[in-house]
Amino acid sequence: MDRATATRSARLLVTNVERVIRGKRASVEAAATALFAGGHLLVEDVPGMGKTMLGRALARSLSGSFKRVQATPDLLPSDITGSSIFNQRDFSFEFIPGPIFANVVLLDEINRTTPRTQSALLEAMEEHAVTVDGTRHALPEPLFVIATQNPMEQHGTYPLPEGQLDRFAIAMELGYVDGASELQIVRSQLEHHPIEELEPVLSARDVIAIQTAVRHTGVADDILVYALALVTATRKHPGLHLGASPRALVGLVRCAQARALLNGRSFVTPDDIKVLAGPVLGHRILPAGELRVDKGRGTAVIAEIVASVPVPVITSGRRSSASRRRPVGAPTTPAPAPPPVSAPPPPPPFKTAGTRFSAPPPPGAPAAPAPPARRRASAS
Repeated sequence: MDRATATRSARLLVTNVERVIRGKRASVEAAATALFAGGHLLVEDVPGMGKTMLGRALARSLSGSFKRVQATPDLLPSDITGSSIFNQRDFSFEFIPGPIFANVVLLDEINRTTPRTQSALLEAMEEHAVTVDGTRHALPEPLFVIATQNPMEQHGTYPLPEGQLDRFAIAMELGYVDGASELQIVRSQLEHHPIEELEPVLSARDVIAIQTAVRHTGVADDILVYALALVTATRKHPGLHLGASPRALVGLVRCAQARALLNGRSFVTPDDIKVLAGPVLGHRILPAGELRVDKGRGTAVIAEIVASVPVPVITSGRRSSASRRRPVGAPTTPAPAPPPVSAPPPPPPFKTAGTRFSAPPPPGAPAAPAPPARRRASAS
């Protein structure tokens, strides 16, 4: 799949999901960015905002397999990964895959299940495989895990550990829509829900092809240094107890590549990094002296860091040869201008006409009269 086709296919997915999720273009694009970056998505918001519906709309827009898990306190790890069952016919154990063996897996209210069950997702989300009874089983590609949780309600819930949060490429909130969009939502559901008419627009093979195109998006060295500066600043900020990990840096760059492809560009700009810094890094940091449930504090710190780190000036997707030779951190002084080239002096004028230094006559001009002969004086 060429790059132009990949961009059109990615935008087609966004447009299809917007038939269900109205008035949230930025949120739908963020979800598509996580998918095409090869990561996973965490949606946090109060009940009734469309978290589960967003996951279902994304799943129905893809022709791959889809499984949904409703997280409960009595959910076991084997309920997600699968288990081995004894087959009495041939006296052997047969592995029965769990719901994690799908292209799109929706974990609704993930924080309602125990940490024991949450840990069953660690290997699957990072390595796209699960190990059951000492046997490793590869998961289908692509694998896209969408998890939802209500950050306001804390009764009967188990906060996600840092290792689990770090495996989500993007964490976002949907928020309330404007009045006009909310009226469209009500009108579209008067007779039936629009998700019932949603048809797939991409196959699993198309998603893999788009993910490959994302990885070929150009990233200049100055962009990488800028992303590293943002991540490093989270580790040195006095208001944070835990900064972003190297995995967060990789995820930030990869999501920026996906956003560039969605916008029809073949290179990443500093704006891609700035826009995605909050959704990619906000859930991976831990404010000092505050609870993890305080999401606003982490977002405010990321915004403060983005505002304080200098932004590089990139004129194109590739740096010039002189810029590549310059070491990182060297002063960018302009090169001295070359000395002006003086015009050559005009040729000397020709001598008196009739001598051997005179210029030849132009073609067709009458010949100049010969000089009179000099007489020799006779001696008397």
